[in-house]
Amino acid sequence: MGLLPIHRGHFERREGRTTSSETKAVANIRSLGKGENSGLEPISSYPHIWYDMARPLTTLVRWARAPGVWLTLLLLSAIILMPKAGPIMRWLFPGVPRPVYTRASFFELTSAHVELVALSSLAAAAIGIGLGIFVTRESGREFAAIVGAIAAIGQTFPPVAVLALTIPVLGYGAAPAVAALCLYAIFPVIEATVTGLQAVPAAVREAAMGMGFAPRNVLWRIELPLAFPFILAGLRNAVIINIGTAAIGSAAGALSLGSPIIEGLSASNPAYVLEGAAIVALLAMAVDRCFALLEDFARPGETLPK
Repeated sequence: MGLLPIHRGHFERREGRTTSSETKAVANIRSLGKGENSGLEPISSYPHIWYDMARPLTTLVRWARAPGVWLTLLLLSAIILMPKAGPIMRWLFPGVPRPVYTRASFFELTSAHVELVALSSLAAAAIGIGLGIFVTRESGREFAAIVGAIAAIGQTFPPVAVLALTIPVLGYGAAPAVAALCLYAIFPVIEATVTGLQAVPAAVREAAMGMGFAPRNVLWRIELPLAFPFILAGLRNAVIINIGTAAIGSAAGALSLGSPIIEGLSASNPAYVLEGAAIVALLAMAVDRCFALLEDFARPGETLPK
C-alpha cells in the first residue's frame, strides 16, 4: 500500500506559516475586495448599492398598491371621459333623448362641489375644534352638555330644512349650502376633539405643568398633538358626510355635482342621476383613502401607505 505524497507546505501551515504562492493569492483577493487595480467598487459596497437601487422601487410599488392612488386615477378618468359616455348611457337608458349632462362640464361641477365641501368643512373644523377645546377647559366644562346637545340636534336636522331657513336670509346660491353643510359637519368634529383631549393621560399634563409649561403651552404642545389622530378621524367623517350631502346644495341654486342629479330627478332622466352620483361616490372614496393615508402618517413610525 503506497503512501500519499506529503508536500512541505502542509507542515508549514501546521506551524502557522504560509508559502509564498499562498501569500500572493491572499494579497490578490484582498486587493480585489478593496477595488485596487481592478476599476471596480469594493465587494463590501455592492449590497449598499443594490439596497439604494431597490429602495425607490419598493416605495413605488407600495404607492402603486395603495387603493387611494387607483381611486384617484379612476375619479380623474370618470371626470374626463364622462362626456364621451353617450353610447353607454344610450345602451343603459334607451328611452332617454339626451343621455349626457351638458349644461356644465364635469370638471367644473367637480371643482364647484369640492369648493363647497372645503369651505363648509374648514368652517366646521374651526368652530368644532374651538368648541371642543372650550368645553374641556376648566372654565367651559359646565357648557359641555349644552354644546353636545346643540351639535347633536344640528346633526339630525335635515339639510333641506336648513336650506329652506337660510335662503330667505342668504339668498340663492352657494351661501345657504355652505351654512347647511357647516352645521351638519360640526358634531363629528366636536365629538372627536373632546374625545381626543379627554384621552390625554392626566399624568402627562401634570408632568408638563411640573416642568414649567403654561396652560396654553400644555394645550398647544402636549394635548393637541396627542389628540390629533382623534381630531383627524372626526374631520374625516365630517368631510365624507359633506361630500355626499353637498349635492343637495343644487336645490338652492349652487353649482355642484348635485346639479345633474337634481335635473335628472325633475326631468325623469336617470342617466343624469347616474352620472352625478357616480362621480360623487368616487370623490368620496378617493378623499376617504387620502384621509386614511394622513392617519397613517399621524401614527408614530408610519411613512408609507399600506
